[in-house]
Amino acid sequence: VQLVESGGGLVQAGGSLRLSCAASGSIFSINAMGWYRQAPGKQRELVASITNDDSTNYLDSVKGRFTISRDNAKNTVDLQMNNLKSEDTAVYYCIGKTGWGAYWGQGTQVTVSS
Repeated sequence: VQLVESGGGLVQAGGSLRLSCAASGSIFSINAMGWYRQAPGKQRELVASITNDDSTNYLDSVKGRFTISRDNAKNTVDLQMNNLKSEDTAVYYCIGKTGWGAYWGQGTQVTVSS
């Protein structure tokens, strides 16, 4: 399985970005996908996830601002991020979870300037 992220960049506080993750390969093994992030000096944390039956889960600090969605026809999962804050600055990683482990993307930088 290969996961390729796109859509990161620099945005002012209050702005929006949309991240996209394209999956290829043996994607039948994936039962959930999501986005993690890691800020400098901090642990990686789960931002949002979506299962194959479209059940979603969000980090408390992004609820109401971020929305995760998937397009099964395109094998993509997107993260719409609105009202971005400086504390959202991090490298964002796409993850595909299987019954025995997980696949990770290479990460995309999101920088929010205040």
